[in-house]
Amino acid sequence: MKRLFTLIICFLSLQIVKASSSLISSGQPSVQLSNSIRPDTIIVPVINQPAPLTYQSGIFKRRLDSIRKDVPLDYNEYVQSYIDIYMHNRDEMGHVLGLTKYYFPIYEKAFHDAGIPDEIKYLSIVESKLDPYAVSRVGATGPWQFMFTTAKLYGLNMDDYVDDRRDPIQASYAAAAYLKDAYEEFGDWLLAIASYNCGKSNVEHAIEKAGGANDFWSIRQYLPAETRGYVPAFIAVAYLMNYYNRHNIIPQACNFSLKTDTVLVNKYVALSTVSQVLNIDVKELSILNPAYKRQIINGTTKIPRRLVIPQIDKEKYGALYDALNNTNNAIAPAAPQVMYASYHENKTEELPAYHKVKRGETLGDIADTYGVEVQDLKAWNHLHSNKAVVGQRLRLSETASEPKESASAVNHHNYITYKVKTGDTLSGIASKFEGASVEKIRSINGLKKDRLQPGMTIKINRS
Repeated sequence: MKRLFTLIICFLSLQIVKASSSLISSGQPSVQLSNSIRPDTIIVPVINQPAPLTYQSGIFKRRLDSIRKDVPLDYNEYVQSYIDIYMHNRDEMGHVLGLTKYYFPIYEKAFHDAGIPDEIKYLSIVESKLDPYAVSRVGATGPWQFMFTTAKLYGLNMDDYVDDRRDPIQASYAAAAYLKDAYEEFGDWLLAIASYNCGKSNVEHAIEKAGGANDFWSIRQYLPAETRGYVPAFIAVAYLMNYYNRHNIIPQACNFSLKTDTVLVNKYVALSTVSQVLNIDVKELSILNPAYKRQIINGTTKIPRRLVIPQIDKEKYGALYDALNNTNNAIAPAAPQVMYASYHENKTEELPAYHKVKRGETLGDIADTYGVEVQDLKAWNHLHSNKAVVGQRLRLSETASEPKESASAVNHHNYITYKVKTGDTLSGIASKFEGASVEKIRSINGLKKDRLQPGMTIKINRS
């Protein structure tokens, strides 16, 4: 991902190379970088030996206590270690502070509408450093770093023209919906934040291993290595976003307009056309409208699309109106296609629709055999881990129909029964069946909590 941790990792790598056996004894944190991470998250440096707290620790704790609202902003040596890391990147943090003037009002409105605590907006800095064009090495995209399947589950659209994951407005509402679902399941905001990094199933398993404990610090040791640092990193960012001036961090000016207007467009119009009419740099229009992959606004009469522009003089609106309604400027739309990576678009040989997992095979083996990617196999088959279950039929493309669930799902007159497997969550199960939802599954089964036990059978409405 193109985000703040890129520079952090470079900094830490240099420190590791220079380090000696005296590192720990000198009171500096011992850092190990983790490569074993989930697809839709950042690479958070893993701190095995946090820096010991000092006489200044009380100051940091009091400051965090003073800005605490709904989300616990606990202070300890792990949080302090991440504060120290961020403070070494003053220029980068200054750049991010400048961007907050544009992006944070968007996040705040989306979170307010969804009933999400305002301070969770800082999580986007951990994810992408507020870069709508950020893309991870496995395809997590946008300011909130959504993977394809999760994005579709939460209502985001990806096709030839648009990637809503890059739209700060759309993606913020989707992130708010995910976090609200997670909070309703776990009843704790730090656990909801942890699940945003490693998935709900990993948090559920950690809670089980911790004997039912229901707070982050009690289950931290049972979470994936990166998630152990992800929550302290969030708290550290929250601290520095409020106390940057105490650490010589200077906000930098944005290189695009903070005051904007929104116009609805009902034709296919190029951003370059708007740029010429308004005499605005097309790069600035691209930053304000990052979702348009081809820099073409793909509006229609039924579904007009949003165009964000810098505030302009009223005299220019006539020219803009003419440009948006001039048939000479309209672009004939191609039929939108589902978004795939290039290896699918270039593939000429016919692939089978499914593969039945054989003993000893891994998802990596299957992906190599058919020339696809592991993350796509997981997306197409709603998998939450890299394990391949012997005998399971896996879809080998997005367009393949769902494998029949004869072994785990049975049809009845008004409902389907489904046998819960390890790693299943209510949202994951709901995504497998047309018309199903978490609320409907809860209702028909009388579930008060979202926690599922492998082997239990649940009912799913047929419509």
